[in-house]
Amino acid sequence: MVKWSWKACLAAVAMATGFTMSGSAFAGDGCGTGCTTEGCTTQGCYDCQQCEKIFSDAGQRLTEQLASMSCCGESASCCAPASICDDACADPCGDICGDVCGEGCGDGCGEGGLFGECGNGINIGGWVQAGYHSGITPLSVNRNDGLSFNDHPHRFNLHQGWLYAEKVADGSNGLDWGFRTDIMYGVDASSTQAFGNSPGTWDFQNGWDTGAGYGWALPQAYAELAVGDFSVIAGHFYTLAGYEVVTAPGNFFYSHALTMYNTEPFTHTGVLTTYAANDSITLYNGWTAGWDTGFDRFRGGSSYLGGVGLSISDDLSVTYIATAGELGWRGNGYSHSIVVDANLTDDLNYVFQTDMTRTNDADADPTTPGDDRDNSINQYLFYTINDQLKAGTRLEWWENEGAEQWEATWGVNISPMENLVVRPEIRYDWGLDRPTFGTDDRTTFGIDAVLSF
Repeated sequence: MVKWSWKACLAAVAMATGFTMSGSAFAGDGCGTGCTTEGCTTQGCYDCQQCEKIFSDAGQRLTEQLASMSCCGESASCCAPASICDDACADPCGDICGDVCGEGCGDGCGEGGLFGECGNGINIGGWVQAGYHSGITPLSVNRNDGLSFNDHPHRFNLHQGWLYAEKVADGSNGLDWGFRTDIMYGVDASSTQAFGNSPGTWDFQNGWDTGAGYGWALPQAYAELAVGDFSVIAGHFYTLAGYEVVTAPGNFFYSHALTMYNTEPFTHTGVLTTYAANDSITLYNGWTAGWDTGFDRFRGGSSYLGGVGLSISDDLSVTYIATAGELGWRGNGYSHSIVVDANLTDDLNYVFQTDMTRTNDADADPTTPGDDRDNSINQYLFYTINDQLKAGTRLEWWENEGAEQWEATWGVNISPMENLVVRPEIRYDWGLDRPTFGTDDRTTFGIDAVLSF
């Protein structure tokens, strides 16, 4: 992966040149009396000293100007002399910088992506996820019926061909702006679109589906402002709820939990604030137009999204996220998701999650009358064998309207390269006691690969 932009490389070359010029003689006949034509020295040669100083100063100014345009590293540090960056730091940019890199300079940096970590702060990246699974994941019964991810069995699928552009707002040095836009293509599109909209709105049923389960989606499009420890985003964005996410690189397993697909929203349209009260407490508060909407208020959607993240120690964190109000397609009600993440040892990680949803809309599950009620408990255990191999298991209990279902998944993550992970897994589902979704227990084998760029 390229890590330096042309600005960074040019700045580094200029910096090295500037330092060299300041310690070397300037050659030529114009140095004045007492200097040889083969080169000049500073001893006993006032004119030579003067012209050398002029060129040295000019080189230093050019060095500093170019260096201020360049940045490297996750903390947006820049490769610049101490005259530009007052705070000395470790060298994030390479040996050429020495010990003169400081924080808070340059234009800001994205992390990785197509154009590396240095530049003007705009980061472009993405990934490709492709895989095969031997059966349909519940609650889907038929191919492409849209009741789960991974409902296109017995064939090799492009799940997510993903591209994003973003600029992260960094408020550490005052008011800053940012944005994020995502576009994807693949068989995951129908579940990634804003299906909580009326048909034909945003990316849902507007001609973006291309057949055989494939289609396009625009899962995120938002603007961001940040100042200090406070930030706000406005637009279309991923939900905060739950442990698993829509984006393939953010999950350990190829398949998804029943809870993730059936009890949690995927996206929202609205406004969300984040405030880091201190190193241990992060507060989230916002308004959304319900669940899974894209710049639309289906059924007059108007709901709260927020919660709190607690970092109890370096090895233990707890997150509570709630939605409440008119949730749109899901009805009027309340949901919450609680996630406890604990590092038991240096290599062993345990995650506990419990979700609850209560709404007054029976249409959320057309197979059951009355209010809609979901409960779940998910447990994950991950073991890091080495830098290239990690093992994991997921055990889940999920209940909807008194109908209980269970699933257990075992898998490994194999990382032959830093930006490539292969995820084989075996999944077993049982307790499928609703006739509409089938009553047979099932075992599914799946394997996929995610290549990030």
